[in-house]
Amino acid sequence: MLGISPNVISHKLNISPVYKPVRQKHHSYDAERYEAMHIEVDKLKAIGFIREATYPVWLANSVMVWKAKGGWRMCQDYTDLNKACPKDSFPLSRID
Repeated sequence: MLGISPNVISHKLNISPVYKPVRQKHHSYDAERYEAMHIEVDKLKAIGFIREATYPVWLANSVMVWKAKGGWRMCQDYTDLNKACPKDSFPLSRID
């Protein structure tokens, strides 16, 4: 996130070296979904929460999901990335 120093918090993915980086196929959406996507992206850009990545190694597509109370929610499809990251059975193990 912009404005937060990596010294405060940092996250690293434990990607297995066996997997090659994957760029997912481009998904096509109808005009209503594209409009909802543009509104959400413009809103996040305006407040400085996101910025454009210039050379992504892993690329996950945006997926539009209909909310139960109406409207669209934009989510990321991390299917390929999840396959490449082995599960950590004990992510919060304590050292006594």
